[in-house]
Amino acid sequence: MASGDIVPIELGLTDGDLVTLWAPAWREGDDEWEAFLGHGDDLYGFESIAELAAFVRSNADNDLVDHPAWRTVTALSATEFEPDESAAFDLIAVPELAASDPDPDVVEELDQTLSMVRTIGEVCELEAVTKFFGANPVLSMVSAGVRVFDGRDGLELWDRIGTAIAKDWDGVLDAIDEVITVPDVDSAAVDVAEAELVAAAENIVEADDDADSDDEAEFETVDLAAAGTAVAGSGAAAEDDEADDEDDEDEDETFWSEVGIDPIKIITSDRIWFTLRCYLDDDPVFLGRKDAIFVFASERSLARYLADDHEHDLVRVSTFADVQALAVDGSLEVEITDENIYVLPGLADDLAEGPAAVDMGQLDLAVELLTDAADYVGDEETSNALASSTPLGWYVSYLLNPDPNRMAPSPPFAAEAESWRGLVREFETRLRQV
Repeated sequence: MASGDIVPIELGLTDGDLVTLWAPAWREGDDEWEAFLGHGDDLYGFESIAELAAFVRSNADNDLVDHPAWRTVTALSATEFEPDESAAFDLIAVPELAASDPDPDVVEELDQTLSMVRTIGEVCELEAVTKFFGANPVLSMVSAGVRVFDGRDGLELWDRIGTAIAKDWDGVLDAIDEVITVPDVDSAAVDVAEAELVAAAENIVEADDDADSDDEAEFETVDLAAAGTAVAGSGAAAEDDEADDEDDEDEDETFWSEVGIDPIKIITSDRIWFTLRCYLDDDPVFLGRKDAIFVFASERSLARYLADDHEHDLVRVSTFADVQALAVDGSLEVEITDENIYVLPGLADDLAEGPAAVDMGQLDLAVELLTDAADYVGDEETSNALASSTPLGWYVSYLLNPDPNRMAPSPPFAAEAESWRGLVREFETRLRQV
């Protein structure tokens, strides 16, 4: 969702479903803001789209009037205030979701809802909500996706999330219910908005009826001469396609690839972290200092940190000044590519189960991260543990460098899995939240 938008959303609360507006983070000068439609300590909610549209058109005393897009929003048609399906957040259903099996749809819905609740807590300064997330960092694992809940460790992680929600979710709901206010709305403005919605619905019905009654021919005649011309021109079209491919490659060049520094996302046993890493003469350098890698709970907190002057090892990278310049003016986007997402949970269980259970891509990336971190802090134990002369190293090498002439490692793999767990635990001790 682009910064600068004002988005209609639906909240499923104790007293029913309400619609309101949310403005994701936007900047004014050096300040960053985020807000909901409301005033002071009140978050406004409306029982119908017509009431929301009418309020926006007739009220100039709320927290969004200074938003750059407010004037545009006041001119929208009533139908444009209807929230998209992806902008509907059922807070009442959260305990039920957390008690369900962690399939992709359940995990995605829970992640989106928790994210919105966290945002409401931060914007409205609800102590009960911020304490809930602060006391349960395991909740951040939901945004890592369904794959972290595979296997025994994954299911245990999902159970911890469900337990945290079952225990304290009522307090979260109560805190949000207390700040929700249904304001008075000009009845005449509501009537106008309702008329717009009715007219729009009738237009849709008429359009559907026209489409159903449209009796088009099932087959079309083919202009053979035109077809021949099209075939003759296929060579030119192919050249155009090649030019388009070259343009696509140019578009793939991002700011981060230009400066040679990568934002990375690390999913550990109970948290998700963000940091930066680059390579100088093939040696890994993290955003960190001495024996610690600095990590952040969100992309936003990472960007904020980069805007200020701090002592860390990336300062000696010549292009870091370009990163800081964008962070200072608020335009830095922390964009993470798939090859820079490291998922550590579940690998130990997979290694214990056997080669067929291991996601080779996940393992390859995890080995890269652990060895990079060890090289960065000058620790040789990780490299020694992964040397092919050790059981774990032989096992990992067999998986990542398959060779039909090599002898396959023999089960059981419990010792190798435990050695891997030790490496991960050692890696996690090097992470320092900033």
